[in-house]
Amino acid sequence: MKPLSSSRLYTFVDTAYLHGRDPAEVARQLCDGGSDLIQLRAKGAPLDEVRRLADAVLPVCERAGVWFVLNDHPKLALQLGAPCCHLGQEDFFEAGYRMAAQVTGCPPQMKLGLSTHAPAEAQRALRAAPDYIAIGPVFPTGTKPGRAAVTLDYVRWAAANVTLPWFAIGGINLDTLESVLAAGARRICVVSAILNAPDIAVACREFRRRIELSAM
Repeated sequence: MKPLSSSRLYTFVDTAYLHGRDPAEVARQLCDGGSDLIQLRAKGAPLDEVRRLADAVLPVCERAGVWFVLNDHPKLALQLGAPCCHLGQEDFFEAGYRMAAQVTGCPPQMKLGLSTHAPAEAQRALRAAPDYIAIGPVFPTGTKPGRAAVTLDYVRWAAANVTLPWFAIGGINLDTLESVLAAGARRICVVSAILNAPDIAVACREFRRRIELSAM
């Protein structure tokens, strides 16, 4: 797997956007398209179902050398031997955690990413010493209904102030991507714009091409 610092494209197997498709096959297409990380997101699913999905997607990522990230379930991630887990602000801080090592173990058995929605949240997250943070939602998005967009101003702030690997997320598609890259993002998360595309692998390749061009 690539170091997170040199990773560029972060994609998702999100049960809200599978539309009856086989999660392992979706993961294969994401890998074929050049994803560096794939997060399994199954909001509201019973733990047994999350485990079943993870058992299908994790081996695909391992074979491709792609980071598998489990959303929301750190204990299950450790049990599965997942290389990474992602938590929201509430799932981390309101659960009583203060440092990433409380989730990942010490020495760490996996990496941890944290969501952030404002500079103050980013600063608090950075003090917890995660492996990366997410910056967003940059634009309104159906994956976070009711949450206000953080706008490109937050992306610009992250570009100027955050040295840890960070990924811009939320409402990013091929029409909005250039503005996010121009604001300083070099790592991008994409959910619906890829999962709803006619060809997932082709969509991944186009996102990756544009991201890499911006970094040249």
